[in-house]
Amino acid sequence: MRVITKLTPSDRPTSTALGYFDGVHKGHRAVIKEAVETAEREDLVPSVFTLQQSPRTVLRGEKSCNILTTEKKLGILSSLGVEQVWLIDFCTIKDITAESFVSDILKGVFNCRHVSCGFNYHFGAGAKGSGEILDEMCRSYDISVLARPRIIMGDKPVSSTRIRECIRHGEVRRAGQMLGEPYGFELPVIHGRELGRKLGTPTLNMKFPEGLVRPLFGAYASAVTIDGKSFCGVTDIGVKPTVGSDEVLCETWMPDYTGEELYGRTLRIDLIDFLRPEVRFSSVEELQREILKNGETAKEIYSTYRK
Repeated sequence: MRVITKLTPSDRPTSTALGYFDGVHKGHRAVIKEAVETAEREDLVPSVFTLQQSPRTVLRGEKSCNILTTEKKLGILSSLGVEQVWLIDFCTIKDITAESFVSDILKGVFNCRHVSCGFNYHFGAGAKGSGEILDEMCRSYDISVLARPRIIMGDKPVSSTRIRECIRHGEVRRAGQMLGEPYGFELPVIHGRELGRKLGTPTLNMKFPEGLVRPLFGAYASAVTIDGKSFCGVTDIGVKPTVGSDEVLCETWMPDYTGEELYGRTLRIDLIDFLRPEVRFSSVEELQREILKNGETAKEIYSTYRK
């Protein structure tokens, strides 16, 4: 998949999906799928236009709080059949008028013959352009437009905002249902205090990155992917109140793993379900008993998840 970080013109006509696509949830996937399927029918390049940062971080000064890293987002786009992605710095286009966005970018740069977007897509300076306006403007340039309707789950629309709230409240199972795959992240394994090893429950230590939505502190049943193979995990996210930590850490114990050391490796951790909130235990022995108990529960959840 070709990733373009400048407004470099396409030498072939495209079918392009438009959106920030944080999470690439089920609603986003419907938009992208429509663009890819149109490209296949009409011999166009299946493409995506997205941004390097959320407009809210630029326009409102909000702290970055993404569901996915950019690398993970691009990986999912590639798996959905996208061949070309414009990944653009929002600051370079935020003052472009709606009219110029259509004439200079959609037509002039992306060489669009077809555009796909969500029901609530907005564009142009001040987000003044709506899907209805996009359709009207694109007709002048022989660009067809299809705005996908909202997808409803649990009587509410699927949205990145809703998914972030689920993650913040530990509702990772529901978040995964809206995402279309378990909520997770890829992080490098770092050295820790090796307390888990001394307790007989050695853990993968990872530093939770800035810029991603922070899950509710506590323990989760998880799935750890190592060289394409999945293992059951108990993942604890928080500041380790029993032994203390100055930063948010992600620690994962794999009850059934007996392989090599994994320091320095970047591994995928998928959070399957919430087990318990973060608590301060009276002793490390009590902590050990709770970890073992969590491990048994996690293995039951993981078994169902694998099926």
